[in-house]
Amino acid sequence: TAIGEPSPSPTGAPRAPFCDLPGSLRFTADGQVLVPGGAPETPDLSFLHLPAGFCAHYYGRVGNARQLRFAPNGELFVASPSTLTTGGRGDQGLDAVVILPDDDGDGVADQTITFLEDLPATQGLLFANGYFYFQQDLIKIMRVPYTAGDREPSGAREQVVEISRATGRFQDQLHWPKVLDIADDGTMYVTNGGSQSESCDPEHPFRGGILRIDGTPGGAEVAKGFRNPIAIRCARGHNRCFAVELARDYTAAQGGREKLVPVRQGDDWGHPCCATANQPFPAIMPVPDCSGVATEGGAFIVGHTPFDLDFETGKWPAPWNHRVYVPLHGVFGTWEGARLITIGMDPATGEIIAGSELQGEESGSFSVFASGWDDGTRTHGRPANVAFAPDGRLFLGNDNNGDIIWIAPLEL
Repeated sequence: TAIGEPSPSPTGAPRAPFCDLPGSLRFTADGQVLVPGGAPETPDLSFLHLPAGFCAHYYGRVGNARQLRFAPNGELFVASPSTLTTGGRGDQGLDAVVILPDDDGDGVADQTITFLEDLPATQGLLFANGYFYFQQDLIKIMRVPYTAGDREPSGAREQVVEISRATGRFQDQLHWPKVLDIADDGTMYVTNGGSQSESCDPEHPFRGGILRIDGTPGGAEVAKGFRNPIAIRCARGHNRCFAVELARDYTAAQGGREKLVPVRQGDDWGHPCCATANQPFPAIMPVPDCSGVATEGGAFIVGHTPFDLDFETGKWPAPWNHRVYVPLHGVFGTWEGARLITIGMDPATGEIIAGSELQGEESGSFSVFASGWDDGTRTHGRPANVAFAPDGRLFLGNDNNGDIIWIAPLEL
């Protein structure tokens, strides 16, 4: 499927309306209604809070599900690493990229198929240009040939780029996940993590940031000043891409904020010198110049931990259509703030309509869509990754308990 073209639904996909399928938990004006006949392994989703007019449905379970991507034929691929990184349950990881097909169309994955194995440190996934791209061995982006419907590789692994000290790139041992996407113009981006312990250098060299895969050994620099760019996604139709940045821990009182940012050539996002535009972190001498730091489109409380993003393209009803959806992982140890939020996008330009959850700042287009994970029990896991299926359903992964659910409007 060419960039910007819609992908077909997989053979056997359930027919609309999805929320009529057995096991769907429907949210109505009169409360929750469970459609009987769901699979025996279906977890209780009644802790969720969704707007009336939507449903939630269990899909499958993959230990330490760290990224979701849909293949051109609509099949769901999941990255499941075991290597220690921010959040997650590495002890449950499969060291693999797996496929969760739904051949019988009942809304639940039929099986878990290992597509690629021996991948203890993998997160980024991407389908593009007749290949499946993936992260391997902390530092490498690899690819294998891919044709829609493949459930095993049809060719050998091939290295695309290596992001390591050997190629002149900083490598952090905790913020190792490298995530990928491709813009409408064919530019392929990959992220590189920075470090919590970095000190402010007046020269501000590239460490954590976004690179362009251009055939050079370590990629070409695009944007810098990131601590942990945990996610990147490109919205179709306007050649715009966005990233999520996890800021310096414990800096909320110093102006720190997690960020949703546009991907632009030459931007500097401030880490480790500046909290945001025109706001240096205190006690750094000489005081850094933060006038050139870019301004974020979305701002989050440090520790609420925005973990991924994807874009609704108009299949959902207003006011939930044409928005970017961001799962918040929540504060470590308490899950405080764990929920799924949305920020508005201008459908005519593809620009983010600025929003913030920070006290004292305008909320703008910021809105909570789904909540319930942070009820104080820590028994429901943490929302970690999101992907809209070609058929319009939103799939939401949980790297803490492995549950993957989908959400849809009642009429879809």
